[in-house]
Amino acid sequence: MRFNDEEKLLGDFTLCRIGFDGLLVRQDLITLSGMLPSSRFRQSLARFTLKATLYGSWILGLLPFTFDSRKRQVQRSKWLLAYGLCLNITLLVLSVLPETDDHNSIKVEVFERNPLVRQVEFLVEIIGLITTVLAYLRIFWRSQELAEIINELLTLEKLHFSELCLGHCHKFDEYVIYKGLIIIMEIASSLLIYFGIPESRLVVHEAVCIYIVQLEVLLVVTHFHLAVIYIYRFVWIINGQLLHLANQLRRGERADPERVQQLRWLYDRLLELNSRLASIYDIQVTLFMGTLMSANIIIGHVLVIFWINIKRFSFWIMILIFPQALVVNFWDLWLCIAFCNLAENAGKATSTILKLFNDIGNMEGELEQRVSEFTLFCSHRRLRLRHCGLFYVNYEMGFHMIITNILYVVFLVQFDYMNIKFT
Repeated sequence: MRFNDEEKLLGDFTLCRIGFDGLLVRQDLITLSGMLPSSRFRQSLARFTLKATLYGSWILGLLPFTFDSRKRQVQRSKWLLAYGLCLNITLLVLSVLPETDDHNSIKVEVFERNPLVRQVEFLVEIIGLITTVLAYLRIFWRSQELAEIINELLTLEKLHFSELCLGHCHKFDEYVIYKGLIIIMEIASSLLIYFGIPESRLVVHEAVCIYIVQLEVLLVVTHFHLAVIYIYRFVWIINGQLLHLANQLRRGERADPERVQQLRWLYDRLLELNSRLASIYDIQVTLFMGTLMSANIIIGHVLVIFWINIKRFSFWIMILIFPQALVVNFWDLWLCIAFCNLAENAGKATSTILKLFNDIGNMEGELEQRVSEFTLFCSHRRLRLRHCGLFYVNYEMGFHMIITNILYVVFLVQFDYMNIKFT
């Protein structure tokens, strides 16, 4: 099926149904139809990122699985599970040893003159420690269920989606690359703060342990987001197949009702896997986003202190070290939201595409029934990521988080206004 055919179909049907607002839906559906091929470089970089994440997770004991190439299935290994537990507990203990508390003069001065900063930083460290411990426990505790989810995704890919795919999903490549890039930037940002502040008392082995632990937490969250982007890709394939069927009917050709039934069954399986996946990772991801928000609050507060006392601190610290950490953290937080929002939009696109069939006349009775069942199913069950049963992760929630970050910095500055100016 050619890209021009899809564009013509969407132009004829979507714009006729919903008028001017259809322009936005049309553009979104064209993007989801994936007819624009990715460059070879982008595909190669995405594959490299996936392999690096996989092998890095195996080395660090975060994926206690072995892969059976003949069956194309993963199996939980007790040896890898024990290795991961021993390695990560050791790294965690070494990283929290109080060898370098207050390891630079700037930190000492800020703490002495502003006790609130010390208290807030201690709270952020506690949140980070809880996040790390729970990330380890949840992964090892529910590794068997995670293996079952991975195996089912591999089975669906092999038996169904490899045959249904009509093109390459460039969004998949882009988001995988973004995730790999943000991991590198987070580690580089932390290293810059640790080694870049003047007059720091550096302990290399402590830094190694701390940032390996940080890398592990980032990889655990990455596992969830990569699984989400795979589910998005599968839904994108389903959307492409539905568009293909609508295009066939538009040209007066016959569409197979069993294909619609198959797509609905696959969509149902993906929704179930999505729910199971969210139940495994929701606590870790929620705490991780809370850690990023807490870190942004303390960094924003410290930046205000530095700005008001600009003559006491170096231009290097003011302009480069702390602002870059704030930018990287915000981007990481936004990516956590963007992955989930992308999958949610793919689910909305499925419902929109199914509405296109309403304008096609003279459909077979069985086909019309299958489409109606699929439409009714989508109206009752939606592809959404809900964490801890509390909130859905999408752009709306993301804006609330950013506003909350800013407000908390303002509240801290107002509450501690008398201690901000150093004398």
